[in-house]
Amino acid sequence: MLYPLIRSALFSLDPEDAHGLTLSSLDAANALGLLKLLPRAPGRPVRVMDIDFPNAVGLAAGLDKDGAHIKALGELGFGFLEIGTVTPRPQPGNPKPRLFRLPNAEAIINRMGFNNRGVDNLVRNVKMSGYKGILGINIGKNKDTPNEQAVDDYLTCLEKVYARASYVTVNISSPNTQNLRELQKDEALDALLSAVKLRQSELAQQHGRYVPIALKIAPDLDEAQIAAIAALLMMHRIDAVIATNTTVARDAVASLPNAGETGGLSGKPVREASTRVVTTLARHLKNEVPIIGVGGILSATDAQEKIQAGASLVQLYSGLIYRGPQLVRECVARLA
Repeated sequence: MLYPLIRSALFSLDPEDAHGLTLSSLDAANALGLLKLLPRAPGRPVRVMDIDFPNAVGLAAGLDKDGAHIKALGELGFGFLEIGTVTPRPQPGNPKPRLFRLPNAEAIINRMGFNNRGVDNLVRNVKMSGYKGILGINIGKNKDTPNEQAVDDYLTCLEKVYARASYVTVNISSPNTQNLRELQKDEALDALLSAVKLRQSELAQQHGRYVPIALKIAPDLDEAQIAAIAALLMMHRIDAVIATNTTVARDAVASLPNAGETGGLSGKPVREASTRVVTTLARHLKNEVPIIGVGGILSATDAQEKIQAGASLVQLYSGLIYRGPQLVRECVARLA
C-alpha cells in the first residue's frame, strides 16, 4: 500500500540513481528483518527443466547484474531469481544517461550495455550470499569481443557459473551490445548452441550435476525466424527458451517524451509482442522445450496471459518498478 508513495519519491530521482537506492534500501530492510514481514501468497509448485520451482513467478535478469542483492530479492516472494547479464571481463557499459522512464506508458528504455563487474565477481557474490533458492545466471559476451569469437565468451562464463547456478541463460537478444542479435541467425545460432551443449555435457560429468541451459530471444522476430529458432532449440535439446528481451520498436510510445532514445523498450508496450512470440514458439515447439514468458507483465492477468499462451514460468522486471512487490504476490496468487 505504501509503494505508490515510495515510487513517487523514486521517480523524482535519476532512474539509475533510483535503481541503486532501491537495491541498497532492500538490503538494509532485509538486514533488519523487515522483508520477512511482507505478506506472501501461497504458490503452486511447478516442475520445469527438471527443477521444482515453489511458484511460477521469477525475477528477470537485469535488475541485479552482479548478484549483489540476492538475499534481499529472495525475500520478495519470487519462486526463482535470475541475475546478470554477466560477461567474462568487467565492463562499464554504455555512457550515461542510459536509462529512461516513460511513465505514461508504464515503460522503460535502457541502453545499459551489459554493465557489470565480471563473472568472477558475480560468482563470489553468489557464494557469499548463501542463497538456497533457485538461481538462474544470465551470461553474455563482452562488448569488444567480435561475434566470430563470441562463443568463447559464453563458454568462459558457463564454466565459471556452472557450479553455482540452478540454470544458465544464454543472452543473445539484448539490443544494447552492437551486433549481438546477429547471433540469433541460423548458422551463428547453430554453432553457438552446439558449442554450449557440448561444454554443458562436459561440465555435467565434471561436477556430477546437470545444469539446464536456457536461450533468451528478442520480441522483434517474425514467424519464419521464430520457427527457425524453435527448430534449433529442439535439435540441440536446449532446456528452455526465455521470450522475450526488450524491443527496439517504438510504435506504441512514439509520441511520448524519451521515446526517441535508443535502447531496448520494456514494460507495458512490449506485452503483446512478447506474448505473440510465446504463442508462436509454443506452436512450433510442441511441448518439447519449455517457455519462460517475460515482457510487459504489470498485472496478474498479464502473467496468466503468458501461461495461457504457452509459458510454463513467467518473469517480472519493469512491472516491479511500476507496481512494487505487490505485483509478485498478485501473480503468484493468480497462477496458483
